[in-house]
Amino acid sequence: MWRMATYVGAILAGSALGLGSALWLAGLWPEGRSLAFGNVDVGGWRSDFAIGSKAADPYTRARVARHGLLALAKTEAVYLTRTTDDAGAPLREACTYRLSGGAMPAGWWSVTLYGAGSMLPANTDEALSLDAEQAGTGAWSAVIAPARPADGTAWISSRAAGNFDLTLRLYMPTPALLADPNAALTPPRIARMSCEGGA
Repeated sequence: MWRMATYVGAILAGSALGLGSALWLAGLWPEGRSLAFGNVDVGGWRSDFAIGSKAADPYTRARVARHGLLALAKTEAVYLTRTTDDAGAPLREACTYRLSGGAMPAGWWSVTLYGAGSMLPANTDEALSLDAEQAGTGAWSAVIAPARPADGTAWISSRAAGNFDLTLRLYMPTPALLADPNAALTPPRIARMSCEGGA
């Protein structure tokens, strides 16, 4: 009887550990984990260059499917995600940020804000992203805030986003970016300007 209980306990523990680790690695648990994963880290912007390729393992494929990402091969598009500001604090709707950058090593790029569950926030501001056409050439910047800036500055709306993340998409990336992302890419900065309540 003792031996049977030991076997059953071992089977249950192994099953729980296996299921838990699979859900964790696939980004399905705990709820709300972002797409900021992978072995590429450029100034806090994270990616997995296996996304969209035949080399992607089952966990990466499950994670991509879970987050609804249109995953192209890295030769067509590179995706980098950021969940924190330059000081390392989580990105929050209650705060206002300055997003700034310059030329990107790609044919075209965009930065899009995603809220909980990597979904677009449920607002009607029609200002959830910034792209190369809007930014123009050279240095660029935008304000990330729940309300539109009064001075007409480029704006990404965080209204109804809660804790959010930003995804930088680099389409038609240069060979230099694929070979050495840290050397080729100067990633966008995210400076926290203020927060409600001064926090």
